[in-house]
Amino acid sequence: MSARTSGDQYVCGVAGMTDGAGRSRQRPAPASVPSDTWLVGVADGASRDAGGVPVQLLGDYLPMLADAAIHGRQVKKRELDAVGRLGRQAAEQGISAGRVVQLYLSAARRLWEDLPIVVRSRDREAVRAAAAAVLQVVDKAVATLAEGYADARRDLVRREETLRRELIDDLVRGDSDVGALVERAEPFGLDLARSHQVALAAPSRRLPDADTAISALEAVVFDRLGDRDVLVATKEGLLVVIAPADPPAAGRSSSATGTGADLGALMHSELNRLPRGRPWRVAVGRAHPGLYGIARSYEEAREALTMAGRLNTDNPVTSAHDLLIYRVLLRDQPAIVDLVQAVLTPLAQARGGAAPLLDTLDAYFASGTVATEAAKQLHISVRTVTYRLARVKALTGYDPADPTHRFTLQAAVLGAKLLNWPRVPLPAPG
Repeated sequence: MSARTSGDQYVCGVAGMTDGAGRSRQRPAPASVPSDTWLVGVADGASRDAGGVPVQLLGDYLPMLADAAIHGRQVKKRELDAVGRLGRQAAEQGISAGRVVQLYLSAARRLWEDLPIVVRSRDREAVRAAAAAVLQVVDKAVATLAEGYADARRDLVRREETLRRELIDDLVRGDSDVGALVERAEPFGLDLARSHQVALAAPSRRLPDADTAISALEAVVFDRLGDRDVLVATKEGLLVVIAPADPPAAGRSSSATGTGADLGALMHSELNRLPRGRPWRVAVGRAHPGLYGIARSYEEAREALTMAGRLNTDNPVTSAHDLLIYRVLLRDQPAIVDLVQAVLTPLAQARGGAAPLLDTLDAYFASGTVATEAAKQLHISVRTVTYRLARVKALTGYDPADPTHRFTLQAAVLGAKLLNWPRVPLPAPG
């Protein structure tokens, strides 16, 4: 049995058979069976019903149906394998699954409508048997078609995700070939001549169901920011979003110019809807122009994410712009190490170590040097707070209540948090 397409022709044969010894013989087709134009008309009509899906995607499907109805022949595995390949072909051509399935179902319906004329000499039981044979072919063929289509779509998604991840890796590294990156970014709609900002989202534990998180972020960013110049992927256990930050071109919504805080809040709100990953922490780098601006914004976002974790900030969304003072402190790390070494290391002599006293100082400064507010934050008594502050004065010689000492102590406490001291030993002097 064979079926071929040549231009608009759909050629099929349903009479070729072999005898028991394997010799070729011809079985006469029923007198009422028309020529090949019967199946040609069915294929063309089904294509129209499915919105113009090419008849080539039917392959040998119609001869299989006709042979099942007329001769009761069951579909073979190799024929089903061919249908599965047609499903993959449809996916690769970008045809929707619904239209491909509609093509097959419409072809079966149209073929069956013509069958009573073809086999009208048969009795009722024969017609029932023909119907059962046709339905069996339709059931297996459509299921195999859908499986082939789904397999191809999964492969395409995996391929696109790999290309997307590799592109982001090269963009944030900032040392790749500019021409090649521009060419690779074009299919994703990324205009590297614009200003972009990078946002990173870190889950509470490992990244859960990355595909779901990426789809959710893409949908909300496209919808809210009104700009498709957005790229979302994963990198080193984090979700990475590259979004435009310059004013939109003519005709684009002005909402596309969201600030870093807007982008971060938008991401955090959407990620918190997911069943896993909470609590999320989001950091957004500042906007910078051009290709190398993406790498710079990424480094700022990564640094902000690390700082937010060390500073233990209450706000789950951190902007690199708000942490500029900490970047200034870290820019001269030897000086910060020297400050912490000189001012705070005596606290390690206290019972329980330096950590409780540092936490108390941090809460005390954050509350505006109000001991009662600091006690509420720490869930301890006011008496404990005042005792710890007295111990700080006794051990370091700096009085937290003295305005002239307060700045030195507060800068040293911030430096300790950035250096993650005392959990991590201070770096050796350069």
